[in-house]
Amino acid sequence: MASGLRLIAVAVVALLLVPVAGAVFLPFGGIASAQEEDADDADEADDDADEADDADEADDADEADDAEEEDGPGELFGTFRAEGETIGGVVLEITDADGNVVAEATSEEDGSWSAEVEGGDYTVTVVSLPEDVELRDPEQESTEVSVADGGRQAVPIQLGEPPETAGQFNQVMQQLLSGVRFGLIIAMTAIGLSLVFGTTGLINFAHGDIVIFGAFAAYTFNVIGPQFPLLVAAPIGVLVAAALGGGIDRGLFRPLRRRGVGLFQLLVVTIGFSLVLRYGLLVFFGGSRRQYTDFIGQQAITFGPFSQTPRNLIIMAISIVVLVLVGFGLQKSRMGKAMRAVADNRDLAESSGIDVEKVVGRVWIYGSALAGLGGILYGAMFSFQYISGFQLLLLMFAAIILGGLGTAFGAMLGGVVIGIVVEVSSVWFPSDLGFAWALGILILVLLLRPQGLLGRAERIG
Repeated sequence: MASGLRLIAVAVVALLLVPVAGAVFLPFGGIASAQEEDADDADEADDDADEADDADEADDADEADDAEEEDGPGELFGTFRAEGETIGGVVLEITDADGNVVAEATSEEDGSWSAEVEGGDYTVTVVSLPEDVELRDPEQESTEVSVADGGRQAVPIQLGEPPETAGQFNQVMQQLLSGVRFGLIIAMTAIGLSLVFGTTGLINFAHGDIVIFGAFAAYTFNVIGPQFPLLVAAPIGVLVAAALGGGIDRGLFRPLRRRGVGLFQLLVVTIGFSLVLRYGLLVFFGGSRRQYTDFIGQQAITFGPFSQTPRNLIIMAISIVVLVLVGFGLQKSRMGKAMRAVADNRDLAESSGIDVEKVVGRVWIYGSALAGLGGILYGAMFSFQYISGFQLLLLMFAAIILGGLGTAFGAMLGGVVIGIVVEVSSVWFPSDLGFAWALGILILVLLLRPQGLLGRAERIG
């Protein structure tokens, strides 16, 4: 009974953490109060009443102005570019969820446009284009977006032909770089999943939802709440994800471990918690795809056969630095050595004086922080929704099994390989099959080398 209550409590805290953080910063109006003094005679009372009425009207007007400023409409915006040039004269029509036209906008000479709307879900439709300008995807005339009251939301609409490539070799090289970028994010998110398995033997099916929980946490502070720049909102999202991971272990799994609950039962608990967290995000944020307001519509930088936006290059740099620091910490720091010792042999580590429960708690915190950071970087590259974490979880499983269960370095290597396979395969096959090829490699590795690339074969029985 107590374990069930703990599960319910942790689930409620997880569901409320992000929306409460956003609600704290949502604009709200003030309530004015006035206190009138009693008059000594009838004339003074009349004068005071008139002055009080005037003051009340003035206060009401000021409050109305403040409310309009604080609870002002949201804004949809974007910039049109094609073949390196800005495009003006693009006419857009914005409709609400009921199909009513609420605004129209036309891009300026510099390609920029914006439209004020109330918070809600909208469809942005391209009504007309200048001569000799076409949509990159003719079938995608409309784009669905969501915006909060007082928030800003970029609307990505691509014009013109995609950048030309000089043959299949260039396409492969371009997708190879994109695969490395995607693989670095998979590697970052898979480290925590691998370490939790290595130190506890638990396969955490909620890990993917922790990844996207971090993305939504940053979204709350970047779009819904105080509208911090993403560079400020991202560290907050990482801390929120770390707090969630630490809370899950301390409030749920540590008590269950002390009660001697088996790994299979704990696995079922992770599945249940993932469903609670996933559909909690659906309830609070809706099913529409979300996007940060920063680093939208950047011009790609071309060098040789490669072409990437500054945003993507920065994401790759951050990912590489973080993975190098994680590897250095696991090899050189005292806690990192303790984590590897517990992962290698829990009983031997405990008998040598290592506080195993403390190490496991740190694994949950650090692993969830990395998961949150990976989710934020993923959200900065692509739009995301409540189900995105589960989709990434499949690739994370493939990465840690490919690299070797329980090894952080195996998760890094496996993540990069899986990312490359997913992206490079799109040169010859539909991009929707990328996940299938990744799982195909997983099956192949299990058949040929079950312990993974960096794993060690163990005798059973």
